[in-house]
Formats: sequence, C-alpha cells, structure tokens
Amino acid sequence: MKIYIKNMVCIRCKILVKQQLKKLAIPYMAVELGEVEITGDISSEQMADFKTALQRFGLDVLDNRKSLLIDKIKKVIIELIHYEEGLVKLNFSDHLSKKLNHDYTYMANLFSEVEGINVEHYLITHKIERVKELLIYDKLSLTAISYKLQYSSVAHLCNQFKKITGLTPTHFKKFKEHVIP
Repeated sequence: MKIYIKNMVCIRCKILVKQQLKKLAIPYMAVELGEVEITGDISSEQMADFKTALQRFGLDVLDNRKSLLIDKIKKVIIELIHYEEGLVKLNFSDHLSKKLNHDYTYMANLFSEVEGINVEHYLITHKIERVKELLIYDKLSLTAISYKLQYSSVAHLCNQFKKITGLTPTHFKKFKEHVIP
C-alpha cells in the first residue's frame, strides 16, 4: 500500500518520515520523496497517529486524487531542478505530461486553481532557488549555472533572477559573502 505525503521535498523529510514510521511500529518497504510503501496492513488508529505526527513537522498525508496529482507535479519539478544532473532536453510541458501520464493543460489548470500560481511560475521559482544554492555553495560561474539549468542565455537567467529576488546574481553573491563567512 502506498501513502502519499505532501511537502516531502528533501532527504531530511525522508529521514523524519522513517523515524515516525519506526516510532509507530508501521512496517514499510521504501520511503521516497512524497510517498511511502507500507508492507502489510495499517490500522486506522496507526494512520491517524501517523498523520498527526507528520503534521507537527509540516507534512500532510494526501487523501484525494487532485491533491495527489498536485503533489506529484511538485515532486517532478523538485526532482528535475534539484536532484537530476542536467535538465531534460524535452519541453517541460511534454516532460511533465509524459512523466505523470496526464494532459499538460489539465494539470496546469488544476495546479493554478489549487495552488494560486501557475506551474511555470512554480518551476521558475525553484530554478531561482537552485541558482541561489549554486551561487552560495558551488564554485560554478553564471555561464555554467545557466547551462546546467538550461537557460537560453546568462542574460535570461539574470533577468529572471532579478525579477524573482530583486537582486542581480552578482549582487546576491556579493551580499552572501558579507552574510555567510
């Protein structure tokens, strides 16, 4: 049985979920971003305790199909931006449709309706967060970052970065050097 979990976006989340499963003696086979594979049956009391435990950490168990699809869309975007080495060469809408086996227009409309922002804006926001991480922790140039995240040019990356953060990447990098020694 699979349980889908909202807001589970990093390795720390996976560790946290594993800890809660062990604490509640819920047997599991695998814990991945956004989902847990449970082995055997889980009582309604255990499920309620699991939901309550996760909610304390900002995680939620997803119950309906639309919520599951929204979470899967977010998971695909997060994996694409933060965990895959090099982005896919497909158009993003084609990649999302192929990955989740749904019409992109349907998914985009549902996402906008439920989240209040469109999928493209969510994607851009995560790309900019990744740019920030790469600027802070890696020694990559803007050209290398732009190539890694498949921007059409460094100028395009800089324009999006400034639009989202209010700073140029160069100013952000100088700012972080003063804040983060």
